[in-house]
Amino acid sequence: MPPTHLTPTHLTPAEPDAVGPAAAPVEAVAPLMRGITVLLRLTEAGGTSSLSALEKATGLARSTVDRIAATLARMGYVRLDGRDAVLTPRLMELGNAYLAALRLPRLLDGRADALADELDESVSLAVGDRDGIRFIHQATRRRAMSLSFRIGDLLPAERTAPGPLFATGWTDEDWTRWRERRAADPEDRGFPAVPPREHPAGDEEFEERTREAAARGWALDDQLIEPGLVALSVPVRDRGGRIACVVSVVSHTSRHTADSLRDTLLPRLRATVRAMERDLRDAPAQQPAARAGLAAWTGASKQELGREFVESLARGLTVITAFGEGRAELTLTEVAQATGLARATARRALITLEHLGQVTAHGRTFTLTPRVLALGFPPLSRTTLPQIAAPHLAELADRLHDSASLAVLAGDEIQYTARVATSRIMSVNITVGTRFPAYATSLGRVMLAGLAAAERGPFLTGLHALTPHTVTDPGALAATLDRVREAGYALVDGELEEGLRSIAVPVRDRTGLVVAAVNVAMHSSRRTVEQCVGEVLPELAATAGRIEGDLRVAGRFARVPVA
Repeated sequence: MPPTHLTPTHLTPAEPDAVGPAAAPVEAVAPLMRGITVLLRLTEAGGTSSLSALEKATGLARSTVDRIAATLARMGYVRLDGRDAVLTPRLMELGNAYLAALRLPRLLDGRADALADELDESVSLAVGDRDGIRFIHQATRRRAMSLSFRIGDLLPAERTAPGPLFATGWTDEDWTRWRERRAADPEDRGFPAVPPREHPAGDEEFEERTREAAARGWALDDQLIEPGLVALSVPVRDRGGRIACVVSVVSHTSRHTADSLRDTLLPRLRATVRAMERDLRDAPAQQPAARAGLAAWTGASKQELGREFVESLARGLTVITAFGEGRAELTLTEVAQATGLARATARRALITLEHLGQVTAHGRTFTLTPRVLALGFPPLSRTTLPQIAAPHLAELADRLHDSASLAVLAGDEIQYTARVATSRIMSVNITVGTRFPAYATSLGRVMLAGLAAAERGPFLTGLHALTPHTVTDPGALAATLDRVREAGYALVDGELEEGLRSIAVPVRDRTGLVVAAVNVAMHSSRRTVEQCVGEVLPELAATAGRIEGDLRVAGRFARVPVA
């Protein structure tokens, strides 16, 4: 028997379109509800909050907050930093499950990015989320005045260009819910991604914009979000003629008025939309990837942490990750098989997630909703590689009692982008932003070794000795880089500075491309070369692996700047 479901699905009171609290189904899992509430409050706080602040924000007992935080930390979704809870990139796997199941970002983001490059304006993709819109892709321009919206941000429909387009398909029930939300929150204070309204407009204005959007097939936002921001939107329709998403070009009044944005860019935007609709029509069916036993580890975690581990919370969140590419719609049996949960356990989790608005039921199948993106995705979607690496470097430096660093290539030099130094009388004095010649450093050599042989040429010229030990012969350096590539690490002893010994490994992105490197540096009196390889290298490689794991999750649908 399929799980019962509520109509309409109720959202947590913190969600802006929830008009009032509704009773939870009898079979709802209370710890899962509490855990999601904590994640929502952490998201609203920008990804970091003290445990005491979470206690106040959620209304939960401190002991409950502590247990939830410990469970989320065990899952890798939260990092406990002193008295603070900090969201980690691993949490993005929940939003990734929704985006992968949706398919739209993967199918359409290339055309959105190309349009942004062509127009030199920001371009976004958004989907409807009840009476709001939620971003699923952003291609922004780097300017002093640039778009600050993030993937997963929720905006009120009436203050956007996509909103009236989605509203053309609303039912009477949808319009009633929208009016109730507007009456309960006229200043939009429940939408943290937008500034509060100073002069709330009447309902008639949005209703008229919706009628115009239905007649024209496009819509404008003329400074509805904030002064100076203008946007033009056109819907992308699926094979059945339904709006799959909306593409928006966003600019500033210093570059365009709303009218000039329409007059100048509408033809090009429509051409891109036509190409996107062809992509949707021609997209081959997805083959579901194998997923099995995702929740098998929860029992072991419960045994290890005892009552501090809330197993029902972990299992409930694991249900979200059962969805993904080729798994947009799952039956109860398929969810149970993918997670390794008993049917009864999976059923209660699905009932709870539907009650909270994360899942919706369609007969015997279930799908994720855009609301899954509210679980940490907005603040985490702007995470940089140095931010990802920092806690891992801190753990490495603490274990080894030596300095650990992350660097990227900057021309023919390396540039330090993250660093954790140790407190020693004699230590390596390097700060973030410091640059050194790439050829004479362990960090530089693992990154140069990651290049194809034909790309290394410019890095093998103009070499000069920094110490008597520096390799300056191009042929010798090329041979060294080949050995580094084969070994997977580089060890440099006294070539940058007398007495300085360092060992480094590469950091690779989702495609296997070397995008950075991490190292441990020390005075040569600290460890022998053999000790560096035998003791430091395994720890260093494990740290790089953890950084790469976070980078793979964070970079699946969001860009992760390396510096």
